[in-house]
This record gives sequence, structure tokens and C-alpha cells, in this order.
Amino acid sequence: MKASKWLTIGVASLALVSCNGGGTDPKSVKLDNEDDKTFYAMGFMLGSNLQRLNLSDKEMGALYKGLSASAKNEKAEVEMATYQQKIQGLFKERMDKAAAKEKEGGKAFLEKFSKEEGVKTTASGLSYKVIKEGTGATPGAEDVVEVHYHGTLMDGTVFDSSVERGQTISFPLNRVIKGWTEGLQLMKVGGKTKFVIPADLAYGDAGAPPKIPGGATLVFEVELFKVSKAGEQAAPAPAPQGKPKKK
Repeated sequence: MKASKWLTIGVASLALVSCNGGGTDPKSVKLDNEDDKTFYAMGFMLGSNLQRLNLSDKEMGALYKGLSASAKNEKAEVEMATYQQKIQGLFKERMDKAAAKEKEGGKAFLEKFSKEEGVKTTASGLSYKVIKEGTGATPGAEDVVEVHYHGTLMDGTVFDSSVERGQTISFPLNRVIKGWTEGLQLMKVGGKTKFVIPADLAYGDAGAPPKIPGGATLVFEVELFKVSKAGEQAAPAPAPQGKPKKK
């Protein structure tokens, strides 16, 4: 998603959260009825798109002030033609900074993981540890695999898990993140492996909001159940996160 679109969604979220505020501090707004709670839920979901900006209280106040003035058809206090051009640049700068910090943490995390017994690291930077050795077939880059997976961020936060849903998932290996395409080809049916995937082999600097921040290093435990050639089964289920990413 482009920075400008994230900003549009984020500002919309402020409108939803503050719609019952009557110009007061949003934190003082009471959720007195179902409509209030519904708007709050909408705002909470949309507001996640502002997290990567790391806004200070003053910046949040300035954002809300502009929103309120525009909604009330008041005259802008700044030259809009000038500052409209600065919005996307500021947004990109903040996101890049957040991604760089995330990647730095990921580098340290990978270095620590690589020192654990049994861990191997490929030329691409993918690190993995075999939990259970498989004995069956090994998939190719275009094969369809059936797996169970449990995906977390470095701090252990679960962002996606077929294990928790209690249902395996199938997808072609050429339609997922690079770390999966490479990693699954190191497995055999019946095996289970833990992968630590750097951002460049996952969702990059953009991430996959709201659950996966830009620059995030991802941790997956994957169990491989079946390998089949493309076309041997009906429409495979989508890849992890519901939005497959091509290599």
C-alpha cells in the first residue's frame, strides 16, 4: 500500500475515533451505546496504519486539529498547496526509519539464533533448524505443498497460524514470500522445521500491515504433510497472511 493511502486511512481513523468527541480529548469520550462502540472498533482497526509514524502527543494533536478544522469548513492555518506535497515525503521518511530500526533488531535476532545448536544459514540469509526430520518427498519451487505453520514476530507475537485455526493449508511455493519458497525446498514430507526469515526474504520494508511491521524478521515453525504438482488438486488455498507474494 502506498504511503499516501496509508495516511488517508489513518486520518479517516481519527475522524471515526473522534466523531463523538465534540472537540474534547478523545480519551475522555465514553462509549455509551453500540454505535459508539462500533465507531471505536472501526477507528481502532484503521488507526493501526498510523503506528509506524511514531507520532508524539503534539503531532497527534496537530493532526486532529487539521482534521477538525477541515470538517468544520474552517480556514486552513497553513498553505495547503505547499504542505500537501510534504505529506508523502514525511510519511515515507518515518516509515523508512521505523523499518531500518526493525531490521537492525532482526539482524541481532538472527545472529543469536544462528548460534543455537543445529541451526544452519543459507547463502540468502535464511536461517533454519530442523525440529523433526522428514522421510518423504521434497517439494520443488512450483509444487503445491500442504502444511501447518505458526508465524510470530521476534517478540513472540503471533500474526498468523494455521495451527491455531486447526486446519492445514495448501499453496504453490512460487506464490509465497521468498523465505518460504527457499525454506520448504529444504524439507521432506513428515518433517518440521523452524525458520527465521529476514525482511528481505519476507515482506521487506513495506511489511504487511497491520500485523507485520516494515522491516520485520519473521519466525515460522512449519510442518510439511504433502507435496503435489501444480494442477493435481483443485484451487489451492491462499498463502500465509492471505496475500501471496511473488518472488
